[in-house]
Parts: sequence; C-alpha cells; structure tokens
Amino acid sequence: MGIIGLQHVLEEVAQDFAGRPNDEVTAELIRRLCKLNYIPENSQKDYGHAFLRELKKFSGQPYEKSNMEGLEIKVLGSGCPCCDDLEQDLMAVMTEMNLAADIEHVTDPAEIGNYEVTGTPALVINGVVKAVGSMPKKAQLRTLLSAAAANHQ
Repeated sequence: MGIIGLQHVLEEVAQDFAGRPNDEVTAELIRRLCKLNYIPENSQKDYGHAFLRELKKFSGQPYEKSNMEGLEIKVLGSGCPCCDDLEQDLMAVMTEMNLAADIEHVTDPAEIGNYEVTGTPALVINGVVKAVGSMPKKAQLRTLLSAAAANHQ
C-alpha cells in the first residue's frame, strides 16, 4: 500500500486495539495514518477498509480479499528520499486523476533484482518497468498512469 508509517501503525494498533470492534479499529487506523499521509476525506472510508484488511493480514486474522481492480504499481528502491518522493508524487497524481491502485514500495534487493533494473528509483506499473534511475515528472506520471488505466479496462 505505499502508506508512510503503515507497518509501525499496524504494530501499535494490533497491540492497543486487540479485540475491539472493527469500526473503532478502523477509525483509529485512519486517525493515526492521516497524521503521516494525505488521505482525502472523501476517500477515507475506502482507505479505512484497506487499512483494516491489512491489519487483519498482519495479525493473522481472517480477512476479506480486496475486490479493487485498480492498477498494480511498484516503486523499486532502498527507501531513499528520491524513492519516497516518487511514491508521494504517484499518490498525488492518482488522487488528482481519481485512480485506484495498489502501490507497493519494494526495498528488498533480491526482489528488485527480479525486475532486472540497472538503477533506482524504478517504477513498475502492472508488471512492466516504466522508469529506471530517475524521477519521472508529474506530467509523465499522468501519461503513464492514463495509458495503464486505459489498457487495464
């Protein structure tokens, strides 16, 4: 999911809110994660469902599979400022375009190696490497995402 602080918040909420009703847990996940990420108010319900699903996966609880048929995007890189900026730019452009996507920031060198990229950050959309070793400008991200969304329908 490309959400800053997600792992840490999942760990805390799993411990602090164990056994509480889903609506309380979801509200707390949104409250904590909105402090670290821009989540548009009109999207918070959808994000809340996704965060709760991630918490349940994290905690080993049964969870509902996502029925979201959005794009699959991966940012490949060690977590340097350029990689983080690319991820934030992607989220901003996707919000502007009202696109749904599963964004994952891949930092594992072995997994990055599977894509045979020669530099980072790298951008992968629906399994296809789209940029390597540079930060695409927002206009280029819009073009790449538009094309991917059109091909995904």
